Amino acid sequence: MASSSSNSNPLYHSRSISLPSRPNPLAVNVDEQAKRLAAASSSVATAPSSSSSSSVSTSLSELHDLYDSINALLELPHTRQILSRENHKDQAVDGLLGSSLCFLDVCSVAKDALLQRREQAQDIQSVLRRKRGDESELVKESAKYLALEKTLKRAISKSLRDLKKKTTALSNLSPTFGMLREVEMASAAVLGSLLSFLSGQKAQSRVSSWSLMSKLMVSSKRVNPEESSEFGNVDSMLQALVHGKRGKCFSVGREELLNELRRMESSIQDLEEELESVLRSIIRTRAVLLNIFTN
Repeated sequence: MASSSSNSNPLYHSRSISLPSRPNPLAVNVDEQAKRLAAASSSVATAPSSSSSSSVSTSLSELHDLYDSINALLELPHTRQILSRENHKDQAVDGLLGSSLCFLDVCSVAKDALLQRREQAQDIQSVLRRKRGDESELVKESAKYLALEKTLKRAISKSLRDLKKKTTALSNLSPTFGMLREVEMASAAVLGSLLSFLSGQKAQSRVSSWSLMSKLMVSSKRVNPEESSEFGNVDSMLQALVHGKRGKCFSVGREELLNELRRMESSIQDLEEELESVLRSIIRTRAVLLNIFTN
């Protein structure tokens, strides 16, 4: 009887995801991609200052692809039958649905942070583009941006804490739920890396902030987008304007600051597009699971 029970799940064999006769390509892809994403994104979350918006955007794009695969797998009648039979596992079901709801909240917080940063950055750019825009007006808008940053980082930190609490902590899951658990872990890792990146490292000191801005102003060499955080550079330059030395170098630094703001705005747009795709995919997966577990 024990051996019969262990072979009753056609999606898995032992620790791998498979059909009775041969591996299901969709299931294998879900398993491999989920584990790879979880591992890669964990390094970003632990060292946000060493990551870039392009690497985070790539992770979001891969998470979207992962959800496309899991959604295709969930559409298979065989998968639905298996999950329906396991619907009695209320703790696992509640955990997965609770996590997906948490992921939607995280996406909302990240979208709001990106939107507000973009809008405030546009206000600063507007001042910089005015030929007669004075320094005091720019300092005022810069101070608004830095105050906004503090508020956003508090919200992001709270969302990160909620994300760590909500991921399902269950053992002895069936293979089918184990597959969904892998997707859950990958989602938490990728979204956690996004929040960590948006939060970034602590503001640099006034001296180092001014040093960075001075270097940007006098050097014709542009910052490599792959080697620095767009958000961090803008923060540092605005910190220099609000707290550091100003005056003679102010007019020289306008173009450099404007370039950094443009680069950040472009990165924000990329992140917003990828995040929106992930959000729609999570909503779709949650709807499919709710349909399976409530029918």
